[in-house]
Amino acid sequence: MSEDRPQHPVSAEWRSRLLELPRLNKRIILVALDFMLLSLALWISISIRHNTAYVPPDWFMALVLISGPIITVATFSVSGLYRFVTRYLGYRGHTRIIGCIWLSVLIWSLVVLMSGQLGIPRSVILGYGVLATLLIAGSREVAAMILESAGIRIAELPASVERTPVIIFGAGQLGVQLLEALRRSASRHAVAFIDSEPSLWRQYISGIKVHHPDKLPTLIERHQVKEVLVALSEDRRRERRRILKDLQNQPVDVMILPAVEDITSGRVSVTDLRPLEVNDLLGRDKVPPNAELLTRKTLGKSILVTGAGGSIGSELVRQLLKIGPRRIVLFDVSEAALYQIEDEISETVKAMRPELPHPEIVGVLGSVLDAAQVREAVVANDVEVIYHAAAYKHVPIVEQNPVCGLRNNTFGTAVLVDCAKAAGVELVVLISTDKAVRPTNIMGASKRLAELVLQAAAANGGPTIFTMVRFGNVLDSSGSVVKKFHRQIRAGGPVTVTHPDIIRYFMSIPEAAELVIQAGAMAQGGDVFVLDMGEPVRIDDLARLMVRLSGFEVRSADNPEGDIAIAYTGLRSGEKLYEELLIGANTKATEHPRIWRSDEPFLPSDELARELEILKSAMNARDFDTMHAVLLRNVEGYSARLAIPPSEEGPPATWTAPSRTLH
Repeated sequence: MSEDRPQHPVSAEWRSRLLELPRLNKRIILVALDFMLLSLALWISISIRHNTAYVPPDWFMALVLISGPIITVATFSVSGLYRFVTRYLGYRGHTRIIGCIWLSVLIWSLVVLMSGQLGIPRSVILGYGVLATLLIAGSREVAAMILESAGIRIAELPASVERTPVIIFGAGQLGVQLLEALRRSASRHAVAFIDSEPSLWRQYISGIKVHHPDKLPTLIERHQVKEVLVALSEDRRRERRRILKDLQNQPVDVMILPAVEDITSGRVSVTDLRPLEVNDLLGRDKVPPNAELLTRKTLGKSILVTGAGGSIGSELVRQLLKIGPRRIVLFDVSEAALYQIEDEISETVKAMRPELPHPEIVGVLGSVLDAAQVREAVVANDVEVIYHAAAYKHVPIVEQNPVCGLRNNTFGTAVLVDCAKAAGVELVVLISTDKAVRPTNIMGASKRLAELVLQAAAANGGPTIFTMVRFGNVLDSSGSVVKKFHRQIRAGGPVTVTHPDIIRYFMSIPEAAELVIQAGAMAQGGDVFVLDMGEPVRIDDLARLMVRLSGFEVRSADNPEGDIAIAYTGLRSGEKLYEELLIGANTKATEHPRIWRSDEPFLPSDELARELEILKSAMNARDFDTMHAVLLRNVEGYSARLAIPPSEEGPPATWTAPSRTLH
């Protein structure tokens, strides 16, 4: 069994620089190398024939001799051989080399005959052809061995195997590795490469031609292509997103190949291909994290994450694990969720390299409303940083259960703040939401009250820094509309959208967690950090997109024969057509281009404490009118109708919020 040998740093650097050269420079180098090798082949051939190191007797003979390599190089150029990528020449390239050399030999022999130089034997001409073939083909193989980073030999399949014709979008290293994987499999056959890089157009890679993206519809029709396989690296995310949107209208299935660094084995396989997902289209270009911000408040610290089993909480734990904390305390009220994240993180820690820090993992089952439990978890584990992600977040559920939602989201945060101050915790970061801005629902109002709790605590001073990070929807979180649409599509529809004009902001869970950690590092106390959510997305467009990505057509008045219908159900209680991230306009840039600091109004702690006491009493008494009045007085822009469970005494009471705000 062969072993991978470590590459010498000098040779690796030389290879890297060679690969990064402009394509024109590479061609010039290749032409020069070919000319030298062809000249060498001719010199060896004539020297063997004369049994001595041959030197031309005059300049005319030298000119006739040198015309042989010149004709061969010209034949290479005219035939398009230099458009082949050397690393991925393939059988087609080698066939063309042989054909070009012997065509040039024929042409050169005519030149020799017409020049009258009868002193050049036929054996020299034939010997030149043989040696030139060996040297040129050999040089390509040597170059391929030096430059080919994958180092995988392509296995040939029997010609009788019928395979699905596919097009590979992306002719870079990832695309070539995918081509090699396809040739090792028996299911697909690549008929063309597509790439937006002009220098690759009309070139051949492993015998497959690279085409302009505009040629895609023609190629699909000509070759009856069933699938397009997208193999673009992570640094081409913006281009990939644009391409994927263009592919929506093509009658093909689209499969995605993850970036090489995301492939566990490190070697591309056909099994790594996955169906196109909505994340691929809604995701955006990643901004590299600021390493100093990531570690400023977390490296070597004991960190507690509430709601550690939830979508955001679990991703925060995964991100923190990479930074090197001393201890991570996983706090969650759900036994199943806590078990799952603790088991996952413990396994990850065991698999970490010995030289990396291995943080202690502590699981705590409990509610943030249990002050004794929270205090014990903070003190016993010497917690220095808290990320508070525990919350009820689903608007319709909290709207139907306002007391429970307010108690958990607002008063649970108050308990955590009191315990953190008493224990001298260094930093507390609240995970907030865009629904806290001028809310039209109980969930948003409860989160805005939670923000006010932290702002008031920060205004009172003390060693503990309190801050909050506000952002919109995250893709593929629990209860995500994306998961709901997937479920409805699998059931055959209809896909339900509340309103054709409703829009939302989306962000991936890993990006959100990464930005939360960096925002917390910049906190000074009482800060409201707002994440740049990118461009808004119409949910109706998202639903139609997901139907098409699943291989179906949307049924509508214009297309009554479609597969799945879109049904509009009307805005739910407390739902807005659009969300906002800012209450005021006082925003400032920070050290990170996607994180903004907002200066927003708050209530003094004594006033807020009085209002929360009134709210608590009203909640205990199920006095919904008073609950609503408290929210109205203290939450900027709050405007909603509180859905109240029916009582036996008559119809439910309601409170219609007048036009009044705190500021």
